[in-house]
Amino acid sequence: MEQKKEPRRRVLLKLFLSTLYLSAFTFGGGYVIVTLMKKKFVDTLRWIDEDEMLDLVAIAQSAPGAIAVNGAIVVGFKLAGLLGAGVAVIATVIPPFIIISLVSVFYAVFRENYFVSMALEGMQAGVGAVIASVVYDMAAGVFRGRSPFSIVILLASFAATCFFGVNAVIVILVCIALGLVQALWEKRKGVQP
Repeated sequence: MEQKKEPRRRVLLKLFLSTLYLSAFTFGGGYVIVTLMKKKFVDTLRWIDEDEMLDLVAIAQSAPGAIAVNGAIVVGFKLAGLLGAGVAVIATVIPPFIIISLVSVFYAVFRENYFVSMALEGMQAGVGAVIASVVYDMAAGVFRGRSPFSIVILLASFAATCFFGVNAVIVILVCIALGLVQALWEKRKGVQP
């Protein structure tokens, strides 16, 4: 739900600064940035509603590549078209590019530094908590107001990957196929998904 009162330049500037900030201060990978994107674009700016954000995250996860960049693409495109997608991607890529460039220059020093090693180990615990929060938020979104079919897919996907060791790619492809079947079924019945 893009705020139409704001000029496009202002939306692009906010999008750039928001994704730059999120990317610069997000440690732990794409799943961490997803929850922060949700808080920024759904809860704070109210540009996207929660169900739409879940759909955008599903698209970002299903596409090849880094989920942080894919998430920036779909959110940026939703908010401001192709230009928005480009702005969001550039802002998302700048901080890791700079940080990885610096780390590669000083790799030998960082690798052997006890304090850096302990700081990274401590960050792993925090990242685990943030990822657990993302999983909880996404699962709660599926349970809230969704069809029993979606809940069964969620539980079956969880069981398949956690207990039976099914490859995540296979689970995603099966879920895409099931989602298409559900959409066709509902369209045939005349129900709007």
